[in-house]
Amino acid sequence: MLSTRLTEKLGCKYPIVQTAMGWVADPNLVAGSCNAGGFGFLAGATIPPQEMERDILRVKELTGAPFGVNFHMYQPNAEAIVDMVIRHGVRAVSYSRSPGPQMIRKLKDAGVICMPTVGLPKHALKAVELGADVVTVQGGEGGGHTGAIPTTLLIPQVVDAVGAKVPVVAAGGFKDGRGLVAALAWGADGIAMGTRFLMTAESPVPRATLQRYLDCSNPGEIIVSRAMDGLPQRMIMNELLAELERAGTLRKLWIALRNGLAFRQHTGASLGSLLRSAIAMSRDDEMTASQAIMSANAPMIIQKAMVAGEPALGVLPSGQVAGVINDLPSCAELINAIVTEAEQRLTALAQRTGTH
Repeated sequence: MLSTRLTEKLGCKYPIVQTAMGWVADPNLVAGSCNAGGFGFLAGATIPPQEMERDILRVKELTGAPFGVNFHMYQPNAEAIVDMVIRHGVRAVSYSRSPGPQMIRKLKDAGVICMPTVGLPKHALKAVELGADVVTVQGGEGGGHTGAIPTTLLIPQVVDAVGAKVPVVAAGGFKDGRGLVAALAWGADGIAMGTRFLMTAESPVPRATLQRYLDCSNPGEIIVSRAMDGLPQRMIMNELLAELERAGTLRKLWIALRNGLAFRQHTGASLGSLLRSAIAMSRDDEMTASQAIMSANAPMIIQKAMVAGEPALGVLPSGQVAGVINDLPSCAELINAIVTEAEQRLTALAQRTGTH
């Protein structure tokens, strides 16, 4: 009942995608998602090249199912990741900023599925023009960098714009079978979830940080803020975010530089490459210097919460759906529950409309 163009293209059993959250989408989570019939993306924007290859190989040890890798065009090792993806037969790549026509062509020539994430119909049209094979569309309820249009309005618009050409994956606010059926009814070919997979047994996020997500019982407390890098991001309000909201320009620049140096030490990237990344982002996205530096090195701010287990000292990217989640199932339990509920809902709809 749940076979779609997405499952055919990605080679997974169910049209359920686990997104590539930095520091969270590690080999265990990706393998857990894939072994349960979904399709998982490995986070590739927050680790050095040698560790990226190690993690790709680890996923292949843990599952024989196809999986994907995420990266972004501004990271210093983008070309190295593309080469690894091709060399190791990774099924798909995801990205939010296009890596450019040449890199996309290189991936497509090697049979790699290109699956960008967009937030507007015009961005979806551009992505398809550049060669996207699948488009993931995130509504305003989604976590991390997000837009202002609700998923309920955005998905049908994008389906109308590009759905005849490529599969559309709906993201932002999904957690169960009812949501999957709703997305299919809008014309999407599947759903993508980040926060719901972050809150699973396979998630590497330390318990102290996971508890902040579990304790957030009000979706209204998961706000959109521009304090991090000048771009709208949805996060759970905590101590650091409150500090960033109050900080002036010099304070934000200091925080940005401090984390930039930490990111350089972690990844082994040169100071010049980090500055070039920041300059490119500043030019392309019209950011201030502190915003660009902060954006280029935001992973180290997130790392405090997601790896070090200090939720007060890092930011907590989150979709609003965290406000209505109160458990940590395994990936298998989660996907089985979604599929069971979706099939039950589809059957009930058929019976109610007399189409069974």
